[in-house]
Amino acid sequence: MAKQKITPCLWVEKDAKKVANYYLSIFKNGRLKSYTAYKNTPNGDFDVAIMEVLGMEFQILAAGPLFKFNEAVSLVVHCKGQSEVDYYWKALTAKGGSEGPCGWLKDKYGLSWQIVPEQYYKLSTHKSKDKREYALNAIMKMKKIIVADLEKK
Repeated sequence: MAKQKITPCLWVEKDAKKVANYYLSIFKNGRLKSYTAYKNTPNGDFDVAIMEVLGMEFQILAAGPLFKFNEAVSLVVHCKGQSEVDYYWKALTAKGGSEGPCGWLKDKYGLSWQIVPEQYYKLSTHKSKDKREYALNAIMKMKKIIVADLEKK
């Protein structure tokens, strides 16, 4: 497999390994690729974990409270159906996460995610304008996306 050219870096306040293990507990079949703690550097102590989740590499940089996550950058999880939506929604909102509108949520670290079933993408690009509009209007009224409520029309 070719080396990934772009690796997202997620800046957290502390304990990169703990954060990586949190995400690895949610996204199965991932792995911690490396962990390094840097002590007494000119910029202070920090640690870095590299993890692979669903075939994608992420760097977790724990370097203090200088920067916080916001909605300007988020991750979208494409789900096969309602059970997968339910799983990720529950796992990512647990222990301090929060629900948002239209399938959006924040995990306990404040990282924004949108949990979206494949059915929504199919309906949002459907040849029927009525189906497209119904799906869009339905999702606007939801927090967690409910597949059955997208397919009523």
